[in-house]
Amino acid sequence: MIDECFSAVEPMLGTKAACAAVGRPRATHYRHQAPPKPRSTAPRPAPPNKLTDQEMGQILDVLRSPRFVDLSPAQVFHILLDEGRYLASVSTYYRLLRANGEVRERRRQAMHPPRVRPELVARKPLVVWSWDITKLKGPKKGEYYDLYVVLDIFSRYVVAWCGALGVGPARQRTHRRRRRPP
Repeated sequence: MIDECFSAVEPMLGTKAACAAVGRPRATHYRHQAPPKPRSTAPRPAPPNKLTDQEMGQILDVLRSPRFVDLSPAQVFHILLDEGRYLASVSTYYRLLRANGEVRERRRQAMHPPRVRPELVARKPLVVWSWDITKLKGPKKGEYYDLYVVLDIFSRYVVAWCGALGVGPARQRTHRRRRRPP
């Protein structure tokens, strides 16, 4: 539909004005006039300067040697260059390591054991307690209360609680009650 309108209007107004009138970008118009050529599916030929398997093995042997195992490929490249040896470029070092699944931190890493969280086990009442602070809405806007609660983990009984007005740094106690579990 747009193509029909565009082809009817373009000879009278010109390409720029016709594109503006129809609401089509000019780049789209020109792209439709000359669609891209399909890519060939034939495999690309190997470049004449491709490394042989022997050269690739020599580079990997150097990178895996005890002398260079803890160094980055860029450091290995520059050390070898200082010695007057050029095996390949830094990007080739990385490409070979990536092909063999060896692109990672090359230095030895300390393996720290996972942090074990302490687990509290209560086998009878009044041995292990937990606490919590909850904010409670007050009667006025901006006013709130802090409710401090101490719970016995074994019986889930409230051992103690305290309510405090939560305005300002000096808190005023409003309620306090302690009970013994049955």
